[in-house]
Amino acid sequence: MPAAVLLGVPMYSNAAGIIPVVEALLGKGAALGTVLAFMMSVIALSFPEMIILRKVLSLRLIAVFAGVVALGIVAVGYLFNALFS
Repeated sequence: MPAAVLLGVPMYSNAAGIIPVVEALLGKGAALGTVLAFMMSVIALSFPEMIILRKVLSLRLIAVFAGVVALGIVAVGYLFNALFS
């Protein structure tokens, strides 16, 4: 799960653009929670998003934001894997 979140961070995509990737991962047999965590990390934690946040937040606040969001994404991924596997 944490690897899926880390792999999603450098990707630059929007919500509509990530759908074909998610569909392919699910078709190859990836767990729903893992794919969901990957998708959420691409949208919420991407590098361009951090650059945009840098204009209004300090580095410390960006780090706190990224940490809290990443932990939440991982928790949701594990929850979905537990419920739907």
